[in-house]
Amino acid sequence: MNFLLTGGVVFRDGTFQNMDVAISKGRIVSVSPSLSQEGFSVIECQDQVIVPGFVDVHVHLREPGFSYKETVASGTAAAAAGGYTAVCAMPNLDPVPDALDHLRPELDAVARDARVRVYPYGAITRGEKGAELAELRAMKPFVCGFSDDGKGVQSRERMRDAMLLAKELNKPITAHCEDESLLTPGWCVHNGDWAKRNGFPGNNSESEWRQVERDLELVRETGCRYHVCHVSTKESVALIRQAKAEGLPVSCETGPHYLILCDEDLMDDGRFKMSPPIRSAADRDALVEGLLDGTIDCIATDHAPHSAEEKSRGLRSLNGIVGLECAFPVLYTQLVEPGVVPFATLLNALCVNPRRLFRLPGGKIEAGEIADLTVLDLNWPHTIDSTTFFSQGRATPFDGWTVTAGVDKTICNGNLVYTASSHNVNKTPIPPCQEDYI
Repeated sequence: MNFLLTGGVVFRDGTFQNMDVAISKGRIVSVSPSLSQEGFSVIECQDQVIVPGFVDVHVHLREPGFSYKETVASGTAAAAAGGYTAVCAMPNLDPVPDALDHLRPELDAVARDARVRVYPYGAITRGEKGAELAELRAMKPFVCGFSDDGKGVQSRERMRDAMLLAKELNKPITAHCEDESLLTPGWCVHNGDWAKRNGFPGNNSESEWRQVERDLELVRETGCRYHVCHVSTKESVALIRQAKAEGLPVSCETGPHYLILCDEDLMDDGRFKMSPPIRSAADRDALVEGLLDGTIDCIATDHAPHSAEEKSRGLRSLNGIVGLECAFPVLYTQLVEPGVVPFATLLNALCVNPRRLFRLPGGKIEAGEIADLTVLDLNWPHTIDSTTFFSQGRATPFDGWTVTAGVDKTICNGNLVYTASSHNVNKTPIPPCQEDYI
């Protein structure tokens, strides 16, 4: 289809401009005021904002191995409904993608069922067990980076070896930072006042930032591109800020729940159980400051669906919440509308910086770019209702929240993949642009 998006405000180069956007054969062909509508199917975007499609660099699609939690089809439908045109899929699967043969089942599922672009991670170590390096070299052409997400690599020497090889392969190490020697057995929440008052074993902030500190020392030694997953502590923010000031090739992400909630908001409900845990108000404020000053590059949902039974045990449920379908409306309502975070800063963290850091295509609304776009309605009061999610997961701390904005349409590879008015996701598979990322 040839589409013309007309009447909207386009986010380009950090500014908002009244422009029409013409799309043909999966590419943007023109961006200009008052384009001719001849030969195009017209999509009216009056009073709406057109932005590069969101990218989430940290999602769990659960297939192969755990399709009772999520599938590539359901997870990428959720992504489309949330305005995401690309996701980077974590490797805690069965089989773990630690070799090319073990990666192929995931690649096959993506080719068959993905509603948006999916860029898999390869594991850092075999089986994500931390003992022996995975086959990084063989997987390089098919992955966006390497991660053992869900577990920190405990061995300093093994992480050093991984960084040296990743540096040679020009791929990032994307690290779940958690020193298991500093964890309290059976921890449920952040080790703060709320945990003490309510009798829950707590997770010490040091378990995160000590491993961040170790890995940054290794980056200084190896020069590896290094990305920190789901930053949750003020100490981690300070360490990463200093590393960036030194010019190290370091980036990081945090999640919507860490930016908006603190441990005083917790309830004994599985939708508040994740790793790392929601931490103190001081940590939350440091994360917001890190987003504002550029220390935090990306906002990633860590979308991690589980079955209803697995999330039925309160704060002793399995770790993980879903977030793809509610991230933007919650972030806009809680951070942009009150004036805490500029709209452009939020958009950079959702759709520009992730592509730059992981060298993915798109991110600019210009002629010749891939047509991966999201249309936002900033005047759409509604309530987050997890029962309407495309995801098989339902556990989100934002269920029932009132928001003021949402995703109206998602366009991926020039295809209209999601429309809010019909709450419909196009089932046509969307291939990743593997030839376009390094």
